[in-house]
Amino acid sequence: MFDWFGTHNTSSGMTAFVTHSACFGHNMGEGHPEAPERIAAIKDRLMAAQLMDYLQEVDADEVTEVQLARVHPPRHIRYLESVSPHVGTFRVDTDTAMNSGTLTAARYSAGAVVKAVNLVMAGKAPNAFCAIRPPGHHAESEKAMGFCFFNNVAIGAMHAIAEYRLKRVAIIDFDVHHGNGTEEIFKDDDRVMLCSSFQHPFFPYCGDKPIGSNPHIVNVPMPSGTRGDAFRNMVDNEWMPRLHEFQPELVLICAGFDAHLEDDMGNFGLVEADYAWITERIMQIAQLYCRGRIVSVLEGGYDLSSLARSVASHIKVLAMV
Repeated sequence: MFDWFGTHNTSSGMTAFVTHSACFGHNMGEGHPEAPERIAAIKDRLMAAQLMDYLQEVDADEVTEVQLARVHPPRHIRYLESVSPHVGTFRVDTDTAMNSGTLTAARYSAGAVVKAVNLVMAGKAPNAFCAIRPPGHHAESEKAMGFCFFNNVAIGAMHAIAEYRLKRVAIIDFDVHHGNGTEEIFKDDDRVMLCSSFQHPFFPYCGDKPIGSNPHIVNVPMPSGTRGDAFRNMVDNEWMPRLHEFQPELVLICAGFDAHLEDDMGNFGLVEADYAWITERIMQIAQLYCRGRIVSVLEGGYDLSSLARSVASHIKVLAMV
């Protein structure tokens, strides 16, 4: 039997695939779209496409309290611990629930991004993809929401800033939903650029107006029905000039694939070729300014077939297959 979760030797030339078996332990109930099957579908597709031969598999570590506290105050963490159920589920909002495995999954998901940052910054991998759940970009500093409990990408960005003394970290979010949590966390921190495109008006019903002093927040609301040509024009005209100006020392990706034509969680019309294209654009920026250092982190994507195909297209470009 293939060992998905054993830690393997790292090779500096290969994209890191960072995950953990704990991510299967989080379950918000039968029929919920953010389900454990999402990671299984991705893994099955990568195996079928023989892409695992080009990846180094890495087991995530659990996030530490210090790493968490750079983004989330202790009262947020203690609240989630206090409501974590031993049996059944506890709802933190109408569509976000915890079971007995949620907090462990959330801690390993955040830890996966930290591990990926360490690998990439140390030159042990050129880039990395974190196949994790629960997702994170809706989690604000003191609020779990939108299927998210800890803001995985924000924790990774702050780890890079604190441990590697980076002064410019870019976060690129192409999920169909706005990364409101990431914006809230970095709204006044000009060390971080956030480029976010999203369907608007749509959950979480924000992002169209600035909320802080950070001049590097580049939010681009787009209408229902947006297709690949409009998305590509937006990237070239709105994101790329700002990224060239910013010259990031590390690029993090909130890789949400729910803007796919087949995903009914939104009403965009992207396809696999669009995800490959945006990955190529991001790699161009990373190669110009930060030695190719990219950490991509799974966010949305709920139609299992289109999710798996899109992630495979994304990873194929990262791994330069």
